[in-house]
Amino acid sequence: MGQRDHRAAPRPHFFKRRDGLVEERRAAIGVKLRGMKSLYARALPAKRSGPLFSAFPYPTKISPEAIALFIAAHTRPGDTVFDGFAGSGATGLGALLCGDPPPELRADAKRLGLKAQWGERHAVLCELGVLGAFIGETLTNPPEPSSFRKAAKELLAVAAKEDGWMYQARDPDGGEGSIRHVVWSDFLRCPSCRRPGSLWAGCVSLAPAVIASRFTCPFCAHNASLEAVERLTETERDPLLGGHRQSRQTRMRRPMWLYGKTGRRCWSRPVNTEDQCLLEQVGQISLPSSVPCVEVPWGDLYRRGYHQGITHLHHFYTRRNLILFARLWKRAAAYGDRIGNALRFWLLSYNAAHATIMSRVVAKSGQQDLVVTSAQPGVLYVSGLPVEKNLLAGLQRKLSTIAKAFALVHGRRGRVDIRQQSSCRVDLPDGSIDYAFTDPPFGGNIPYAEVNFINEAWLGRFTDRTEEAIVSSSQQKTLTDYERLLIAALSEVHRILKPDAKATLVFHSASAEVWRTLQRSYANTGFRVECTSILDKTQGSFKQVTTNGAVRGDPILLLNKRRKRTDQQIPCVWTLAEEVRQEAARTEDPTEMTSQRLYSRLIARCLADHQNVPVDADVFYQWCATQGVRG
Repeated sequence: MGQRDHRAAPRPHFFKRRDGLVEERRAAIGVKLRGMKSLYARALPAKRSGPLFSAFPYPTKISPEAIALFIAAHTRPGDTVFDGFAGSGATGLGALLCGDPPPELRADAKRLGLKAQWGERHAVLCELGVLGAFIGETLTNPPEPSSFRKAAKELLAVAAKEDGWMYQARDPDGGEGSIRHVVWSDFLRCPSCRRPGSLWAGCVSLAPAVIASRFTCPFCAHNASLEAVERLTETERDPLLGGHRQSRQTRMRRPMWLYGKTGRRCWSRPVNTEDQCLLEQVGQISLPSSVPCVEVPWGDLYRRGYHQGITHLHHFYTRRNLILFARLWKRAAAYGDRIGNALRFWLLSYNAAHATIMSRVVAKSGQQDLVVTSAQPGVLYVSGLPVEKNLLAGLQRKLSTIAKAFALVHGRRGRVDIRQQSSCRVDLPDGSIDYAFTDPPFGGNIPYAEVNFINEAWLGRFTDRTEEAIVSSSQQKTLTDYERLLIAALSEVHRILKPDAKATLVFHSASAEVWRTLQRSYANTGFRVECTSILDKTQGSFKQVTTNGAVRGDPILLLNKRRKRTDQQIPCVWTLAEEVRQEAARTEDPTEMTSQRLYSRLIARCLADHQNVPVDADVFYQWCATQGVRG
């Protein structure tokens, strides 16, 4: 009996309908792909504001709204997203936003031409850091917002009643007011008359505000560079440390200028004897038992100068703020886990950035007075003019942001599974993930475990740095070690992704060698670059703005699991650089014609062409200067 020739047989009617559905489906996929590619066609703005972004300060994070656009472009409702370097959980928040996106997010997707199918997504996030996992877990699974706000207000009311007197101060007219913040000052010894003088008196002037880079002795008017002036130290008793460690040698600091408030009127004046008496009264209070007595595991961020005498956690605080924060921390423990963790989240969101002596003042051009600001992100810098802020007033202001963030997330559809673990070993089945979005640590840019130590000390748990993907002299991790850890993590991403799934990777570095390390890492795990773009953060992190050779804009790589194509020949680096410059000039967009943005574009071009990044940022900027390109 012969075989039927199916090719010659006429197709039933339902096959024609099915062919139509197939063609319709293919057309829909084509529209989807075109919409997805539009996401990479131009630099994508990523705002650094709003309740979700501002709820907790965390270095180099990406706005959840920007991540939501990538998730919406690459997935469908019900899909699962993975992030192996989750940080503070922004990818989880982005997944939750896709369930019922706010109008602004819908408008952004429409403007970009994304054919997004909004609906609930799920996310699995791995984060090595204790603090990052705590932030992500709390923010993606918040308590009922009104219950949190009620508990927080109760906490503040009790603290104001029992401890508010510590922030009392009289205004210049003798009225009763309260401290907003106090500027402390290092003391120096004049190289000429040898008399001690404050950095405040020798370098600071107001109306207009100036912090000079040279020290003028307030007694003999001798002028010298700050590097040439001796910083004074003193021996300070430390009752929290037992035995022979009850005293420490530390920089001599004194409160110099007080900013206060009476009713709605703000004022400032020099610190007086009454303020000093108040500090002496605070100094008689025993430290609460909730203060962690933990030694600082100094590493890459240690500086012998301004960290002199800072050996334990409590040395990052003035005594007044240490007592206040420890009492608040203890009171938060009286609430149940859900509300208690939310209260701890709120307290820690203010702690390292504002409650410590890493807060500082800066002088901005055209300002009559100094501007108070937070600690510099990504470092543990203590300035010569540290600021002591009123914790109760600061936490009151922060409460509104946290409550709004919780309200934006609470009750949203979707599931976020946050795992505090290494991304080098992921307990997920092969081919179980629909899409990955991640931004790995950028070489030696930020030692997250060291930066997060202050907040982790209050949580009572610390990050295991063994598999922290970083270039670190203190951890004795080289680029080779960093590459090994990246390969292990990206291999897991490759394994758990479905065959046709994609991964979006955001990265930032001014070093060509670090970029080549990244290239080898994803290539050795079976990924190839499909296309590239730029994530345009509207405000760079401290290191992105101030580091020599800093880069503006983070290159974005869309990776897939297809076989790597044969490398193409590219022209000389400077020929390629000129092509990139001319392409930017045709956009007639001034932001595209900066040397930092051009370097990001050069990187993206090399990655898309599967070529090594040829030069470091500082070398490229020298070339830009010869071409008349501004910095």
